[in-house]
Amino acid sequence: MAKDTTRDMTQGSPMKLILGFSVPLLFGFLFQQFYSVVDTIIVGRFLGVHALAGVGSTGSLNFLIIGFCMGVCNGFSIPLAHKFGAKDYSGMRQFMANSMWLSIIFSVVMTIITTVFCGQMLTAMKTPEDIYRFAYQYIFIIFLGIPATYLYNMLSGIIRAMGDSKTPLAFLTLSSFLNIALDLICIINLNMGVAGAAVATVVSQAVSGVLCLIYMIKKFPLLRVEKGEWKMHLPYMGTLCGMGVPMGLQYSITAIGSVILQAAVNTLGASAVASVTAAGKVGMFFCCPYDAMGSTMATYGGQNVGAKKSERLGQGIKACMIIAVIYSAIAFVVLYLSGAELSSLFMDGADETLLANARLLLVINSIFFIPLAIVNIVRFLIQGMGFGTFAILAGVCEMVARSLAGMFLVPRFGFIGVCFASPLAWIFADAFLIPAYLHVRKKLDKIYAAE
Repeated sequence: MAKDTTRDMTQGSPMKLILGFSVPLLFGFLFQQFYSVVDTIIVGRFLGVHALAGVGSTGSLNFLIIGFCMGVCNGFSIPLAHKFGAKDYSGMRQFMANSMWLSIIFSVVMTIITTVFCGQMLTAMKTPEDIYRFAYQYIFIIFLGIPATYLYNMLSGIIRAMGDSKTPLAFLTLSSFLNIALDLICIINLNMGVAGAAVATVVSQAVSGVLCLIYMIKKFPLLRVEKGEWKMHLPYMGTLCGMGVPMGLQYSITAIGSVILQAAVNTLGASAVASVTAAGKVGMFFCCPYDAMGSTMATYGGQNVGAKKSERLGQGIKACMIIAVIYSAIAFVVLYLSGAELSSLFMDGADETLLANARLLLVINSIFFIPLAIVNIVRFLIQGMGFGTFAILAGVCEMVARSLAGMFLVPRFGFIGVCFASPLAWIFADAFLIPAYLHVRKKLDKIYAAE
């Protein structure tokens, strides 16, 4: 069974491999978005604009913390991909065992810190008083669910490191439908308010993680840890942290800029926050293909570096960019024609100004989707190659751009300044990532030549 579900990305057509790996991954990301999108639709339609704005105002803070968790787990999977590409299965299992120990430690510490200081973080973000209680109820429960976030992302990352992108999709599909059902029950039947949306999200993700664990135990003989391999090994933990922490910090550093930007948006009032929230949910759906491309390139890069086939890295970038350009053109047309209608799904009876602002944000962002594609493709490839520090620096570029937008563009130009914040961040990151890739590729070639 393991032979049927793993995928060796070190040989064969890069285009075929990337498409075959990324399409199931794309559906996984789409279903994962159901967690937040269904929450938002039900909250906006059944609890009102203020509740919607409250949940939406936590988006950047959510990304700051949960993004770190996801980044760490993605980083933990890279040494596994290297070992899998090198056919060192014992080393792969030892890395897996140590990544589990680290995930337990990280999740406990982060849960304690975030729940204790949740209120202070919302206050520092200048969350409006009329939506503060909604924001607190939602994000507090999300933070309590950090262990579930680690469970799913770590295990799905391990499965993807072995070239299997279909299995996590199946479990996400099942848990997404569970999330929808729990949303309806908790919010409508049990009258739990925004807390019900958060509970549905956490429970659904926990179910996905448990299913991944059961599947790995039963279906992957290569992952069955043997005697002595469960032992904590400091050098292995050091390598894992060297990969995982930079990737986590990349997300968090990027999110710091988003937090500063969100604070600026909050000063524009609940209506502006609601427009950004609705447009953000639509945009997240349309950005899922870029997330899939990035995760694909991390695995592709990790396996090919493990197999010492650096010549395939450039071929992978070219193939993935062709896919990205075609998709970006289609996405722009759809958002230009239907941006307002799609945003209206999240706001029952919203006025024309709210929808017009949401559409404006979507259209301006979609014009710059190709720079976004470059960010994901190149950054995740560099991470897969084992140069996680450069990902942090790219995150710093994004943070600086969004911070500048929050401090200068939004106060001066209002909502239009918000619209150009993300495009500015993507361009800043690309200006760093393109020369960074050329540098690490040259460095890798020198290492292989010396060996």
